[in-house]
Amino acid sequence: MNAPAKIAFSEARFGPDTRHWLPLNPNSALDHIPGEDGYPVIGNTLEQLGDYPAFSRRMVAKYGHVFRNHSMGGRSVGMYGPDANELVMFDRDKIFSSEQGWGPVLNLLFPRGLMLMDFEKHRADRKVLSVAFKPEPMRHYADSLNAGIKDRIGQWSGKTFKFYPAIKKLTLDLAATSFLGIPFGPEADKVNKAFVDMVQASIGIVRVPLPFTAMGRGAKGRAYLVEYFARMVPERREGEGEDIFSQICRARDDNGEHLSVGAIVDHMNFLMMAAHDTITSSVTTLVWQLAKHPEWQDKLREEMLAVSPAGEGVGHNSLGELELTEWAFKEALRLVPPVPSFPRRALKDFEFGGYRIPAGTIVGVSPGFTHMMEEHWPEPEIFDPMRFSPEVARARHKYAWVPFGGGAHMCLGLHFAYMQAKIFFHHVITTHRIVVAEGYDPQWLILPIPRPKDGLTVSFVPL
Repeated sequence: MNAPAKIAFSEARFGPDTRHWLPLNPNSALDHIPGEDGYPVIGNTLEQLGDYPAFSRRMVAKYGHVFRNHSMGGRSVGMYGPDANELVMFDRDKIFSSEQGWGPVLNLLFPRGLMLMDFEKHRADRKVLSVAFKPEPMRHYADSLNAGIKDRIGQWSGKTFKFYPAIKKLTLDLAATSFLGIPFGPEADKVNKAFVDMVQASIGIVRVPLPFTAMGRGAKGRAYLVEYFARMVPERREGEGEDIFSQICRARDDNGEHLSVGAIVDHMNFLMMAAHDTITSSVTTLVWQLAKHPEWQDKLREEMLAVSPAGEGVGHNSLGELELTEWAFKEALRLVPPVPSFPRRALKDFEFGGYRIPAGTIVGVSPGFTHMMEEHWPEPEIFDPMRFSPEVARARHKYAWVPFGGGAHMCLGLHFAYMQAKIFFHHVITTHRIVVAEGYDPQWLILPIPRPKDGLTVSFVPL
């Protein structure tokens, strides 16, 4: 699972990534939990990648909310529902390792990103990184987002186009400006390509960086970004840039020390990946839902125009006034959470659902399944932003809606995501109608991050 020396940039800081890991459990350790192992070697992997929601429904219907399965190289235990989410995400007793859960998928390409840290080290680095998401930097990011989004919406105006690749390019470009402080152009394009290659490699079947494989391209992308970020750290540390990269370069820990160059490189790699792919997925979901439900475009437009004139966007200080818009975005996150499943690894034995689960077990909780449970979400297939009005949300299980995770690992950039979504939709909805062809019903690929198979064909019709 360790990366080759040329891309294992963080090893000098932390030692070999797997040295402290628990040994793998023998397969027999989970025999007492109902479930199945699927095909030899690959287990249930292809079924999950092909249709994760259907796989989840089938397993729960057959085995219950706690079940054994085999995917991504070994046996694991699925624990589905709000109570499982709370146990694993809140992790009151420090049972579950996020690093050892995500590591088999991400360590080769995104080692020691914030999501791949645990407990005190995670707390310390998260505190340092949080300086980049405080109100004053966020106001600067809002200005940058408004300018970039307004320009791109103008290019899409009056056109019928594939929305997913278009918004992916926009979010990559916006990440380059807000996160890195570099303008649109060839440099941003090279950075963006490296990130795309790394994300695609993270779920590649081939897990070694052989030539002509996704992992080979991903390793090459990581090597480029390691050199790119490391070279820029000293200059950004001495400068006064307001982008996220510059903020992190200048940030200091509790001892008054800067993060090391290696730490900054690892965190920037991870933050860029987490920022653009998840918001791309979520914005695409809401565009699709608004196209299907034009009455909600009208409702959001009325709210938006009361906050700021058409086409002018919305400033950071006014974002809180877009209440209905936030509920609509939350409903999109419920219907298609950008991270459908969260893995963890148990560091000690624990009990759940009547089963004793041994230390060393990979466990998975599922926002994708929980968000569609009828006992928590009546008529779950229906798009209904009013589910998130305070009087309705108050009665719901706290962990029934977890698109950003929960507990110590709650997404650090969730407020940035809300801000970007609100600014984007203000520019779109106040100046356009989102239209799709009658009867159009695209299929979605859910893993690793949800996207429409055909790219989602939409028209932006000027008002």
